[in-house]
Formats: sequence, structure tokens, C-alpha cells
Amino acid sequence: MTVLAVIPARGGSKGVPAKNLATVGGVPLVVRAVRAALAARHVTDVVVSTDDAAIADAARIAGAEVVLRPAAIAGDTATSEAAVLHAMDAHQAMRGVVADVVLLVQCTSPFITADDLDGVASAVTEDGADTALTVAPTHGFIWRQEGGQLTDADAKLNGYGVNHDKSNRPRRQDRPQEFLETGAAYAMRADGFREANHRFFGRTALVPTDPARVLEIDDPHDLERARVLAPLLDPAVLPSHADIDAVVLDFDGTQTDDKVLVDAEGRETVAVHRGDGLGIAALRRSGLELLILSSEQNPVVAARARKLQVPVLHGIDRKDLALKQWCDEHGVAPERVLYVGNDVNDLPCFGLVGWPVAVASAHDAVRAAARAVTTTPGGEGAIREIAAWILGPGLNTPHTNTLDKK
Repeated sequence: MTVLAVIPARGGSKGVPAKNLATVGGVPLVVRAVRAALAARHVTDVVVSTDDAAIADAARIAGAEVVLRPAAIAGDTATSEAAVLHAMDAHQAMRGVVADVVLLVQCTSPFITADDLDGVASAVTEDGADTALTVAPTHGFIWRQEGGQLTDADAKLNGYGVNHDKSNRPRRQDRPQEFLETGAAYAMRADGFREANHRFFGRTALVPTDPARVLEIDDPHDLERARVLAPLLDPAVLPSHADIDAVVLDFDGTQTDDKVLVDAEGRETVAVHRGDGLGIAALRRSGLELLILSSEQNPVVAARARKLQVPVLHGIDRKDLALKQWCDEHGVAPERVLYVGNDVNDLPCFGLVGWPVAVASAHDAVRAAARAVTTTPGGEGAIREIAAWILGPGLNTPHTNTLDKK
């Protein structure tokens, strides 16, 4: 049975510009959706429908097929159903395979999981449903008003209960269970969907999901909320050597504790961790490309790089531009770069690479944008910890906490 997952991801977005490429947990929204679909056991084919070249590139790299959507169904008024039908036709033309079941997967629901997709798919493939959707249990009292928006003075006086009577408000355990449509995932029999031309027909199955993961990104506040929640809701995924080709390290705050000692002549010194030096040496021996990239102009950065035998670019104002140029010169794909940072000037580089990593002591905004966060603060062995992620637990042998002074 062919189960086709279609992920609509157009380029235009007024609420959040370039929304589908915005990162949550260090991963673009469209890529998060692709990964969930690829991990679902019941899904056989994954297609991203888009009109945007950058989204198409990200989707292909993540492992999805891409269907380029015509302008007629890519505007603000275009329906998801139109995108799904077009993707079904295009996929059939490309593969010569007719889908039995089609899934609509919304990448604006950042915490969708493979289990969610398997749930709606199996409701149709195994349980006899014609359509299915993810829902979240709710016990809330819903209100509506007549005559306008809440900003209208008269409308504020016309509130009434939708799922309850103002004169009779039973306890939660005495009310019938209700469910909120999450907007994350839908499954439909493909032939029925073509005939009905909408996502609900016949027998509809409700597939409950965890209410804590229900979030749709419609405006910048939703996006910020998702970024804060990602470290709590995303499963811990750490990079291995097979995931990356290069490691790029910030200096201050990642290889140091972000403190500087200044003597009477204005000379600056910093403390670095010997364990980090051992980790960097192991990364160098593993064959990975290494770079220290810093905005700091102090000669101490270059001196430390020389001791570590690692190339360095420092005194750099636009680190993201320097990183992109370095990747181009070394033939390294940015999505296979692990970049370690700690402060807000590292965020542009985070948006460029596939593995943005924050140290435990990083700024809150940096931690929220990271794909992984160390348990160790900067300057206390965080780089050693990252090296152990990449190269294995052999690097976790005890080591001295003696600090190198440089």
C-alpha cells in the first residue's frame, strides 16, 4: 500500500517572513516535518510542495521529493487541499504509482512526531476510517460573541457559552470529552479525497496526541514560544561523526568562561580547559575540518589556535559571511557543519549550519536556537563533551581540571 505524505510549504508568509525555513531547535520547520514523515513506519513516500527554491533545496537535502507548485495555487488564498491534489498528480506522473492513502502534514506544527503520522495513517489503512486527524483532549469552556470582535464595545456584552450553558456548568468529570483539532496531520483515502475534494468525508477517526506538543506557528510570538519549548519537547539527538564534515568553534564563552583578566599595561589573558584541548586534538585526528572563528581581535585567539594546530579567523565582524566563504573554499556543505557558540552574535551562523550547538552557559536565545546543548558550561570542558558526542565515549575518560593559561 502506498501512503504518500504531502507537506505544503510555500515561500510567501506575511505573519512570519520565510516561516517554513525558520528554525526551531536548530532545524528549519520544513525539515522537521520531513524528518517526522520519513521516520513514520506507515509512510512510503514523502513530497514537499513548494514554490520556493530555498525550501525546495532544504527539503531535498532532508530526503524528501519536491513538487514545484504553480503560482495559481501558491498565493495567500490557496487551499491546502489544492496543494495536496496537485502533489498527488505530480507524484503519480513522476513515479507511476497511484497513492492509496494521502497524508497532509503541516510543517507549521513543529512538534509533530512520527507516531502522530503513523496514528492517522493506520486509522485509514488498518482501522477502516475514511479520514483521520490529530486531536488534543480539552476540557475548556468555549465562549462566543455575537455582533463583532472583542474590540467592539457592544459585542463585549453579547458573550454566550458554546459547549456549556451559563446557568449549568458541570464538573469536568461530568462533561463529555471534547477534542481540539491540532492542525498538524490528516490522513485520507486517496480516491475519496479526489472525489470529495476536501479532507473530511465518510468516517472520520480522531487520533489523540499529547496536548503539550500542540502549537501552530502563525505569528512571531508562536515561533519564539516554539523555540523555548524545543529543548523540553524534542528528543535528545546528538551528532555523530557520520553527520558532519566540519567543526567550527567560537572562542570567547565557548573555549573560555567569557572572563578576561587585564593587567596594568592593558594586556588580556584568558583561561582555557585542558580537556577541550584533548577533545580538539581528537577531532583533528579524526579527519574532520576544523576552524576557530571569532569576532575577538585579541592575539590570544591566534595563539591558542597555533597551540591547537587549528586554522583561525578572528577579528571578524560578520561571522556568518566568513563561515559561508570558508565552506565554499573548503568544499564543505553548511548543513554538514557543527558550529559551537554562546552569544547572540553566533545566531547568524546558527541559521547557516546543520548542527548549531550551544554551550550550557550560552545566552537564552542561543540555547533556544540550538539543535543540541552541552551539559557543560563554556571554558569548563564543553568542547571535550562535544568531541565525545562525535567520536564516542572513549573520550569520556577522566581528565584533570587543570586550566591552561594563555
